[in-house]
Amino acid sequence: MITALDHVQLAAPAGSEDQLRGYYRDVLGLVEIPKPPVLAARGGCWFATPDGSVQLHLGIEEPFTPAKKAHPALRIRGIHAYADTLAAKGAQVVWDDNLPGHDRFYSFDPVGNRIEFLEPRA
Repeated sequence: MITALDHVQLAAPAGSEDQLRGYYRDVLGLVEIPKPPVLAARGGCWFATPDGSVQLHLGIEEPFTPAKKAHPALRIRGIHAYADTLAAKGAQVVWDDNLPGHDRFYSFDPVGNRIEFLEPRA
């Protein structure tokens, strides 16, 4: 029986960790969490919400191709204010009204991976 989603992993090119930190930590507001030493040797970086309930892992993959269709979707509270914050920090915000009952937008990390943000309408 599946009880929860533990994490989502996206790929990134070698040497992109500082760019990823700039987006996932400094723009999205996630917290970088330590990778186990055996995995840290492979590069990449891991992030989580401050309460640890949602994790995103970025792993090094060569050759690298960004995920442009496949993507994680992050549920947001206060999506319009959150989108404004991301845009003010230089992140691309692309609104999409094709999901009934939800407000949602997409953004792209520095290596081109698509991230979806959504909030159910009241």
